[in-house]
Amino acid sequence: MKYLITGGCGFIGVNLVSYLLRKDPSLKIRILDNLSTGKAENLKEAGILDKVDLIVGDICDYDTCIRACKGVDSVIHLAAQSGVIPSIEDPFTDCKINVIGTLNLLKASLENGVEKFIFASSNAPIGESNPPVNENKIPRPASPYGASKLSCEAYCSAFYHSYGLKTLIFRFSNVYGPYSLHKSSVVAKFIKDAMLKKELTIYGDGNQTRDFIYVDDICQAIWLALGCEKEIWGKPIHLGTGKETRIIDLANFVKSLFNDNIRISFAPERKGEIKKNFSDISKAKEILGFSPSVELKDGVRRVYEWFKTKEIDEIRNAVILSGSE
Repeated sequence: MKYLITGGCGFIGVNLVSYLLRKDPSLKIRILDNLSTGKAENLKEAGILDKVDLIVGDICDYDTCIRACKGVDSVIHLAAQSGVIPSIEDPFTDCKINVIGTLNLLKASLENGVEKFIFASSNAPIGESNPPVNENKIPRPASPYGASKLSCEAYCSAFYHSYGLKTLIFRFSNVYGPYSLHKSSVVAKFIKDAMLKKELTIYGDGNQTRDFIYVDDICQAIWLALGCEKEIWGKPIHLGTGKETRIIDLANFVKSLFNDNIRISFAPERKGEIKKNFSDISKAKEILGFSPSVELKDGVRRVYEWFKTKEIDEIRNAVILSGSE
């Protein structure tokens, strides 16, 4: 089998490539990445750079997508503009990368006879809703990011029903794990801020909640889907742990990893961000046999240990380059 992973040099991508090769070392994996966030050095650190075919290119270029999809059995589309706040600041770029980039890849997959197309969405299309969120909730995006992801989901559905391309939409909850140096998501940001500033900033009162899922559990679901022969195509499936965690509780645990030598401060809540969110994963369990196995404290501790292998200047430069300082 030959798989194309877009955004394969990024946080989830590197972990996914490593996971798939552990499951089946004979797999042929091609990566398409513009290296704007992810870096080839991540693949080298993971010991897999020489085991993949890396194409440096952009999903917004259709010809590049055609070339990347050639001879591929399945596409796992991870590449995206992946933040609520950046999407509010620049909705046009968010739309171009997420919507046009996804449409390019869907059409290129169709032209090349790709069998399966797995799209990485999130809970953002649902918007503010009484949790747990599930596949039956009516989407009401609260941010341009949520709107762009919902548009991509609609195109995935359309390409299945109109053209027969086997698409599958995974709505990830909050994913965390190693290789998240450039991520501004809360687990990575808390650890970086603790190392650099000795202070964690919570936007709002800290009672907002999220469903934090360790990256290997996301990889497990993708692996199961790639081998699934059930009729699951053209539809969304929620992935998470099914557990609700308050941001203040996460902050206090990160603080404890640094022997409590960390200050927690509060700032006004940010527009477009959802207050309470966690996932109903019963569909993923029933259809795929999905079973998340990494508890939050264990997973966050693993990420903390990974960040400890990095030099402070490397972390500081990553924060500056990502614009999340």
